[in-house]
Amino acid sequence: MTERVQYGSLQIAKELDDLLAEEILPGLKVTRDEFWSSFNEIVDEFVPRNNSLISQRENLQEKIDKWHLDRKGQNHNHEEYKTFLKEIGYWVEEANDFQITTSQVDPEISEIAGPQLVVPVMNARFSLNAANARWGSLYDALYGTDMISEEGGAERGGTYNPVRGDKVIEFSKTFLNKTIPLSQGTFQEVTSFQVHEGNLEVTLSDQSKVGLKDNSKFIGYTGEPDNPSGILFKNNKLHIEIQVDREDSVGKDDAAGIKDVLIESAVTTIQDLEDSIAAVDAEDKVIAYRNWLGLMKGDLKETFIKGESEFTRQLNSDREYKDTLGKEFLLAGRSLMLVRNVGHLMTNPAILDKAGKEIPEGILDAMFTICIAKHDLEGNNLLSNSRAGSVYIVKPKMHGPEEVQFTCDLFSAVEEALKISPLTVKIGIMDEERRTTINLKECIRAAKDRVIFINTGFLDRTGDEIHTSMEAGPMIPKALMKQQPWISAYEDWNVDKGLKAGFKGKAQIGKGMWPMPDEMLEMYKTKTIHPEAGANCAWVPSPTAATLHALHYHQVSVSEVQEKLQERVEADINDILTIPILKDPSSLTDKEIQDELDNNAQGILGYVVRWIDQGVGCSKVPDINNVGLMEDRATCRISSQHMANWLHHGLCSEEQVLETMKKMALVVDQQNEGDSDYINMAPSFDDQAFKAACDLVLQGRIQPSGYTEPILHKRRLEFKS
Repeated sequence: MTERVQYGSLQIAKELDDLLAEEILPGLKVTRDEFWSSFNEIVDEFVPRNNSLISQRENLQEKIDKWHLDRKGQNHNHEEYKTFLKEIGYWVEEANDFQITTSQVDPEISEIAGPQLVVPVMNARFSLNAANARWGSLYDALYGTDMISEEGGAERGGTYNPVRGDKVIEFSKTFLNKTIPLSQGTFQEVTSFQVHEGNLEVTLSDQSKVGLKDNSKFIGYTGEPDNPSGILFKNNKLHIEIQVDREDSVGKDDAAGIKDVLIESAVTTIQDLEDSIAAVDAEDKVIAYRNWLGLMKGDLKETFIKGESEFTRQLNSDREYKDTLGKEFLLAGRSLMLVRNVGHLMTNPAILDKAGKEIPEGILDAMFTICIAKHDLEGNNLLSNSRAGSVYIVKPKMHGPEEVQFTCDLFSAVEEALKISPLTVKIGIMDEERRTTINLKECIRAAKDRVIFINTGFLDRTGDEIHTSMEAGPMIPKALMKQQPWISAYEDWNVDKGLKAGFKGKAQIGKGMWPMPDEMLEMYKTKTIHPEAGANCAWVPSPTAATLHALHYHQVSVSEVQEKLQERVEADINDILTIPILKDPSSLTDKEIQDELDNNAQGILGYVVRWIDQGVGCSKVPDINNVGLMEDRATCRISSQHMANWLHHGLCSEEQVLETMKKMALVVDQQNEGDSDYINMAPSFDDQAFKAACDLVLQGRIQPSGYTEPILHKRRLEFKS
């Protein structure tokens, strides 16, 4: 049983209260009694509102289900459908145009386009790696991935391969030629660098001296002017540093002594309390909040063993340079950190209200993450995060403008309770639910003085698409979803609405995750689509991926793209509201149906078994073809909802689903045979993980908005007990 302490009408897990009193509040001008007293008032005011919003979701879903059921067997009438959505309040009328007025925003969000890392904050090592991924080695990113072909003796692995190293250097210097070209010659011909009277002077192999084609891109150096150890450039507001060391194992063989090229990589990082972690009780919340506290105070450390050596991770210091005239200045050594809170649906047993019920986890997160970030606001830290004096909270899974307004009101109440200036707390709106998409303009309006971020998320958005229209009919196979008109319209609509509301130069427009962390060459070939779509940030699965994706923002000026996009015709709402129904279910063969079930079931099981048994909320999970994919609750949501939809409409039977789950459990067990912590699901098929995976499908139709959390939390708590 959880040991609890009483404050007012709140029953608080003692370990959470201890964390607050002993670690969070010292150094802040907030007492324990003030904190809990004000939070008690917030709970009393906002819990009923939270519950009302969840009830409204259910009410709207019931009406949509009934509308489809009443018209079963009839041709879909699109105009009638749109009228109906407006009549029930699912789709609200757009009011006049406006511009966002958010102030005190760090340039990493308002001005700089670049990669964005999302990382589970419960894992201190991962959190530190992500925060430190502001700068990444291009040489390492190329050498260790499939970006460089292994042909011609350039294999990776084992000791250093000079053939592969030469290919890495050639790629890097070709990138420099395109990004910061010399006035004459190439970086392959460079033999030395000097800084002379504020300009970069480059000596080539023929002894000629040249400069840059655009000398304004040279902004600083380290070391001495006549023999710099680092040369700093700026292109599209992102930095590149050429590092020179003729004594280095790489630099000694380079004509110019270049040992590496550093790329400004993960400009921003989302420290995640939501989809990428498994936090189901006070014990888990304490781990997450303690890590966020360490990040905000700058003293988080993690020691671990790798091989036979011990390593300690901690936050990087800012980077020191001299400008072109020799005056010293600093650049941020860490990503600007945002924190993703939990949405409105889930509750957590860490705190019980006056009725003895769990309080909404999103309310708990708001109070704690903002209070912790106050250390950064007041300078109680070794290393700063926001230099503009803001707290950045990404809020997921909101349905429509009323829920956005609720979040803004909650942030206002927390600011007042913690004596923080109004509008200090900014909001990132995740456009991943259908009701938010079609009402995006009004969602932004509700947060126009706080909003710093909107983004699209294909997986959650598709999960909600399936659940919202569950009764409309069976959905097309999952692999065909990205080819549907609603997807491309949704992606464009998000950019269109953001630009029209004045996001350019003020806030981020984001795009989704690259899911295959081992397929870096394919990412490099394709992920230019995100900056080319007008998105000034896009999610990547690792620091290495951030370094490689950063190259795209040197190739594409997002600011220029956004300028052009402001002139285009807005995406069509009719496309967005086109339901991806399978028009002729009989066109699918039995094998095609079974293959779809196998693929979905394997993905669900591969993710859920780690979530339930090991508390891992996000990891690289091999798919049915043994390709490693980054999986979190969003991927689980789409797969489980898709299977639930086909089951509901008779494309498969419950017996077939269970047999498929058992067959795929054997596959997943085999894929994890090298993990000493892994617990096999077969042959008993009666553990919590297997039951959770089956529940997600068999009970998928009745899950709120098709979310996976209620089932996962229940089974994880049972496993822990």
